[in-house]
Amino acid sequence: LLDKGITILERDMINILHQLKSDRLDELMWIYENREHLITTVEGKQISPQTINQKMYLKALNEYDIVFAIGPAGTGKTYLAVLYAVSMLRKNKIRKIILVRPAVEAGEKLGFLPGDLKEKVDPYLVPLYDALNEGLGKETVDKMIEKGIIEVAPLAYMRGRTLDNSIIILDEAQNTTTQQMKMFLTRLGFNSKMIITGDITQIDLPHNVLSGLVEAMELLKDVRGIKIISFDSYDVMRHPLVHKIIQKYEGR
Repeated sequence: LLDKGITILERDMINILHQLKSDRLDELMWIYENREHLITTVEGKQISPQTINQKMYLKALNEYDIVFAIGPAGTGKTYLAVLYAVSMLRKNKIRKIILVRPAVEAGEKLGFLPGDLKEKVDPYLVPLYDALNEGLGKETVDKMIEKGIIEVAPLAYMRGRTLDNSIIILDEAQNTTTQQMKMFLTRLGFNSKMIITGDITQIDLPHNVLSGLVEAMELLKDVRGIKIISFDSYDVMRHPLVHKIIQKYEGR
């Protein structure tokens, strides 16, 4: 890679070591030689796919209207989804970004938390806000929320709506019920995309409740226009120990 004039950063070296262990070096070479930038952050950082699954993910986001991204924490599934939505908003390809998350810990009603709706939902959407702020800057994000260009809402608030000209991101989708997932997916309107992210090893629902994400993956896997991308521990872009921890838990 260095011989070809490709800049290698510390995080790239960690990723290269991961790929060496998984016999994916040829794929990694292809990614770096054909690197495409998704977006430049407000701080001037260029965001690009780092693994073959991330590259397939971005390709799917461009080609499909509904994309499921399944895998462990740290694989970039939520981060890249938000920055993709930001890039589409910047290009005026959409009019709105809608961020949704099932608040399982708060019983979805969020009744016992103080403050208005945004304050009640905010604690559950910190990863999404972090990516938004990186892509647009906090001041711009706050203004867009005020204007309704960026909307933050619990899953229950999607009922009865048709979502046009938007990118809708459902995070932590493993914690949706069957009914909630069906309700969400059928909100899709014209010129819109839905991105559903989740980790099916981290389901917080009661043991007798089937995850809507697990069911949707099986029901919709052959539906034209829908793509499912699966990430694994080799896609983790966090501290090297996170990769090792995930591998141990996956191997139980």
